[in-house]
Amino acid sequence: MKLKIGAIFLFVFIVFFSLAQNAQKPNVLFIAVDDLRPELGCYGQTQIQSPNIDKLAESGLMFNRSYCNIPVCGASRASILSGIRPNRQRFLNYSCWQDQDVPGVVGLPMHFKNNGYYTVSLGKIYHHITDGKGSWSETPWFPEGDWQGWQAYVLPESHKQIKPRPNGSGINGPSFESPDAPDHIYPDGMIAEEAIRQLNELEKKKEPFFLAVGFLKPHLPFNAPKKYWELYDFDNIKLPEYMQKPENAPDVCMHNFGELRNYTDVPDQGSMEEEFMRKLIHGYYACVSYTDAQIGKVLDELENLGLAENTIVILWGDHGWHLGEHGLWCKHCNFEKVLHTPVIVRAPDKKQNIKTDALVEYVDIYPSLCELAGLEKPFHLQGKSFVPLMKNPDQPWKEEVYCRWIKGETLVTQTHTYTEWFDDSGKVSDRMLYDLTTDAEETVNISENKENKTLVQQLSEKIKKHIAKRDEIIIP
Repeated sequence: MKLKIGAIFLFVFIVFFSLAQNAQKPNVLFIAVDDLRPELGCYGQTQIQSPNIDKLAESGLMFNRSYCNIPVCGASRASILSGIRPNRQRFLNYSCWQDQDVPGVVGLPMHFKNNGYYTVSLGKIYHHITDGKGSWSETPWFPEGDWQGWQAYVLPESHKQIKPRPNGSGINGPSFESPDAPDHIYPDGMIAEEAIRQLNELEKKKEPFFLAVGFLKPHLPFNAPKKYWELYDFDNIKLPEYMQKPENAPDVCMHNFGELRNYTDVPDQGSMEEEFMRKLIHGYYACVSYTDAQIGKVLDELENLGLAENTIVILWGDHGWHLGEHGLWCKHCNFEKVLHTPVIVRAPDKKQNIKTDALVEYVDIYPSLCELAGLEKPFHLQGKSFVPLMKNPDQPWKEEVYCRWIKGETLVTQTHTYTEWFDDSGKVSDRMLYDLTTDAEETVNISENKENKTLVQQLSEKIKKHIAKRDEIIIP
């Protein structure tokens, strides 16, 4: 009898100890935003109305100098979620898979699941909804099924323009629309509603959760309810001051922004009318404000449920975007505007309303969330936890971060961006150097200036060493 009583006591103790441990673990709200560049009020862009993201920034740490490792959604997400850098063999384009490029790697949500977290995916997290197999405690959720190819047009005139894409990968219609309709008419509104429902369910479970919420806008097409377009006066929408190819820059730095040209109201080649380009910018702004409103709903519910105090919140855009700078649109290149990204983190018992100019990159997200949650970091991670910056945002940090696109390798320092392109034999074919302290818009390539010869050699050597280290076999 004494043995049975002792066994029961031990069982009860273990259960309560386990519950207590889980209660102490912080939750994670992981917010991904597609194509969001730092075009936000908290980043000093006063023309943008983003009150909810701005409020989040006031309650945590905002990174002024964060960079994606590759400027296209699928590859960027696979890299972030695996904690592994892209290279010439992995994470190459929008349609890549983590499970195919680095099979067997324990991704970020799977690592949290393996450590007692209930993991949920809503909207666009992995590019492919079935990627990261085994990462989620329940089937990943997306409105009306898989997001790919679903443009979510509402207006009848938009539907009349829908045509198959030239490459056969789906359908596109016009590049924007603005119906007088409620928020939930589009996927992001539905995603916010589902996130609120999930938060209420997760609150009842009394176990730590990792809730990933992936919003689609401001990705093309720039479709948002009319009220968000009306936040901006079209007469005040301006084109970028510099819309030319940078002086002395190689041709390889440019592209034809084919993603935008897939839409039925955009010419296949050549320039666009000024008024139409301003309309695109107007649409991007409207979509930023629309998604900001959905993020606000989710954050408000987190607060209302009493979960905010024990929840890590991280918000990130998967890469930047061109809005006419250099005459370019979309991403898919090696310029600052598509590599520079917004990242905001709020965590329990960490400083609020702080900013840092420290250089961070997206492979740093996985190890940082592990440290914040008190989880051991997997051996394969290639990034560096930025958690120390949440205590002292001004401390010395990384000297440079690295990004890449196709055959171009980019290094970013506090003062410069430097890019090398490689031919099929592995030799450097072209290069660019910009001094961000005097030429923030990257208008003049100074890589061939005699006075920069030593600097170029130093940066080139850094890229060479980085590639060698990055490409080491890290997966058994």
